Amino acid sequence: MYFLYTIIASLSLFFILKWMKRRRYFMELKRLDGKTVLITGGNSGIGKETAVAMAMRGARVIIACRDPSRAEKAVREIKLKSGSLCVFPMELDLASLRSVRDFCKSFLMREKRLDILINNAGMPGVLDWTNDGFSMCFGVNHLGHFLLTNLLLPRLKECAPSRVVTLTCSNYKYQKLDFQDLNYNLLPFFTYCRSKLANIYFSQELARITEGKGVTSYAVHPGFVQSSWTCHYSFPFQMLMQVIMWMFFVPCEIGAQTVIYCSVSDEAAEHSGGYFVDCQPATLRPFARDAGVAKKLWEASERMVRLV
Repeated sequence: MYFLYTIIASLSLFFILKWMKRRRYFMELKRLDGKTVLITGGNSGIGKETAVAMAMRGARVIIACRDPSRAEKAVREIKLKSGSLCVFPMELDLASLRSVRDFCKSFLMREKRLDILINNAGMPGVLDWTNDGFSMCFGVNHLGHFLLTNLLLPRLKECAPSRVVTLTCSNYKYQKLDFQDLNYNLLPFFTYCRSKLANIYFSQELARITEGKGVTSYAVHPGFVQSSWTCHYSFPFQMLMQVIMWMFFVPCEIGAQTVIYCSVSDEAAEHSGGYFVDCQPATLRPFARDAGVAKKLWEASERMVRLV
């Protein structure tokens, strides 16, 4: 009898975990021939799987990564998996505003098109600071991508219709922004939550200011994914999270589906400024839909990255 209970419990757990990890696949194979896609952090995880999907559709794919050797290795793997030779690395460190500016200058000189910008790279909550004195999490996840997008926005407008897809997380709901201390860094998890909320406001305000100009913007929660974010933490924590991720998180290929959907789907094009989960629009908490806060964050970010 004990054996039977064990079998039933094991099967029940198996099916519960399968149910928790269910996700939609985006099956539309829309071609992207002649289009250029830029993916930050495209050397691993969701970014890498997204790069494979974009390359398979015929796009010219640029992988932006702070480590040239890792980028080169990823490019070889993406080419092999996608069967495309149009995948190229470029060096970018989102923790340095100078690096972002240098990257954009090089990109605009080298690339004549930019049709899809995927702000994928992210930093988990860590007690560290960027070269410019911002908390690492807020600086990389929001400010680095904010500056990158603004500097590349003229090229996106030239190539309209174009899209900007920014990865966020459902953890945004656990924090609100404090404009007296956007750099909050005492509790890393809450700093991460604030940065993900900032991504959502950024995507909404970008949609507002580019309305009618051919550029659309989307915020994507890819789900909880089996990526390499734990590398920033201690070995015991990594081992614990590997077990948890295996049980409850989805593979990167599945996590990339909503990113791909927002990058190419005609349906998504009708929801600029929207928040997407599992290849469909999702509802945000009321405080995350505040247009006044989104505008205020945009203006504060302009000052922080010295755009004004």
